[in-house]
Amino acid sequence: MTEQANGAHPQPRPRGAAPQPITEQVTGAKSLIRSLEEVGAEVVFGIPGGAILPAYDPMFDSKRVRHVLVRHEQGAGHAATGYAQATGKVGVCMATSGPGATNLVTPIADAHLDSVPIVAITGQVASKSIGTDAFQEADIVGITMPITKHNFLVTNADDIPRTIAEAFHIAATGRPGPVLVDIAKDALQAQTTFSWPQQTDLPGYRPVTKPHAKQIREAARLIVQSRRPVLYVGGGVLKAHATEELRILAELTGAPVATTLMALGAFPDTHPQHVGMPGMHGAVSAVTAMQKADLLVALGARFDDRVTGRVDTFAPHAKIVHADVDPAEIGKIRAADVPIVGDAREVLADLIVALQAEYEAGRRGDYGDWWTQINSWRETYPLGYDLPQDGSLSPQQVIQRIGELAPADTIFAAGVGQHQMWASQYITYDKPYTWLNSGGAGTMGYAVPAAMGAKAGRPETTVWAVDGDGCFQMTNQELATCALNDIPVKVAIINNGALGMVRQWQTLFYNERYSNTVLGSGRGTDGKPANGTRVPDFVKLAEAMGCVGIRCEDPADLDAVIEKANSINDRPVVVDFICHEDAMVWPMVAAGTSNDEVMAARGVRPDFGDMDD
Repeated sequence: MTEQANGAHPQPRPRGAAPQPITEQVTGAKSLIRSLEEVGAEVVFGIPGGAILPAYDPMFDSKRVRHVLVRHEQGAGHAATGYAQATGKVGVCMATSGPGATNLVTPIADAHLDSVPIVAITGQVASKSIGTDAFQEADIVGITMPITKHNFLVTNADDIPRTIAEAFHIAATGRPGPVLVDIAKDALQAQTTFSWPQQTDLPGYRPVTKPHAKQIREAARLIVQSRRPVLYVGGGVLKAHATEELRILAELTGAPVATTLMALGAFPDTHPQHVGMPGMHGAVSAVTAMQKADLLVALGARFDDRVTGRVDTFAPHAKIVHADVDPAEIGKIRAADVPIVGDAREVLADLIVALQAEYEAGRRGDYGDWWTQINSWRETYPLGYDLPQDGSLSPQQVIQRIGELAPADTIFAAGVGQHQMWASQYITYDKPYTWLNSGGAGTMGYAVPAAMGAKAGRPETTVWAVDGDGCFQMTNQELATCALNDIPVKVAIINNGALGMVRQWQTLFYNERYSNTVLGSGRGTDGKPANGTRVPDFVKLAEAMGCVGIRCEDPADLDAVIEKANSINDRPVVVDFICHEDAMVWPMVAAGTSNDEVMAARGVRPDFGDMDD
């Protein structure tokens, strides 16, 4: 892996001198820790156990690798993901064999769907015991094969340095993703000569980063010929560190920009050309602009079903320019008129040059009427919400004020559900790498450990986890990890006493039959805690784990509570916001329906002049 990709800095050597191989006589376990040091790993999130225990002994002496002892392996995996998303480096998690390794499966799958570079290192039973159903044996290589970019089983101590170097290189290059390295216990215990490879040699792995010039010219031609273009921006633009090139291209063309859930912050929310987030709960202006477009320029986006709705009715009049570093994504969901394989940064840089040539030749698109139409949608169907009539807290208002009162450059991590959508809608993201969430997998329990990982990687930055009371109860044990390791994250629990998004679907599609969605941790139907008590009491829970616990129920106290949370930076802070249970996320495109059926609010379908169709 390159120094730029993993954050490592090579030691200076005399001018003209050839690099000298680093060799030591060590155990395989020491070789593993030395390899992590050489590749530039800074933080490892993990839990020791029998098969991986040999690696923990030399880690005790490492001055370059910090280990954070988590409370559950799932927390380790999500923390590695949050670290990677916030820093741009490769995240690392570690677990033992069997159940330790299988507890990493969810965060590995999560990282795979969101293209996050992590390396998961697992211990395995001794090589002679593999396949015998030995104690705490699980075929983690086989289990994770469909959800990793690549994985390795190491049974020879001599292979450890090369394997770690290759794992980090694969995780961070091309389309990023998770890589698993499973190491047999006897390989960790064996004696070996540590020799760090001077370069990685993977003949079958050659990601294409430079786009084909002919395809770039054809994309530029379509852009200047179109009258209703939309730049459809996905998370790949962030992975490629191409946000500046995106801004230049957008301003050069004057085209509207829609950023997906995974791309928030890639283009400033406040930029006049930003039309919002598309998708199931996207802005009406973004959903409709893409639906009515005659050209979609997809940049590092994968035409996810939450964006397209019913695929056969998605953007029916649009030609498609699809640029992605992963050729498998192009044409997978929607056929591309101009397929472009390449790194988003390289694609954007070349496309800027090609468009400038078109403009110099007198060919330029006229988007005046298009902007008139889009602006009318923005003005007629803006995002908004009603305050509860009983005077209780509105969850949208809580999240909006957290965003408005947060220090500059704050990173926000969200769980999954209603609070995730409100955090994407009502917090302004003008800078990249300030929004972390589980987009593809939709993993409940993501927020707290991901925030922990982000704060560990960027300790100078304020990190808020916006969580629901359901998500929070899946991984809140990592608050103890934060308290004991000086990782002072802030957690906002949007507590409506229910599994909010599931309850919303039950309200809309299941005749208000609320089967198994009431949690009892927030507000009951009478406006008071269910059964007269809160189970659990999140303030007491936070205090029991060494955090500051605060509860907010009155809108009059909202700003003061948020400002108090922002002022505490020596311990984690948990704020239990007791919110109304009937708040819903709007706009909404119901699952399995066309984006043409977008609802701006309950019972309110925007009129696009086709009501008689």
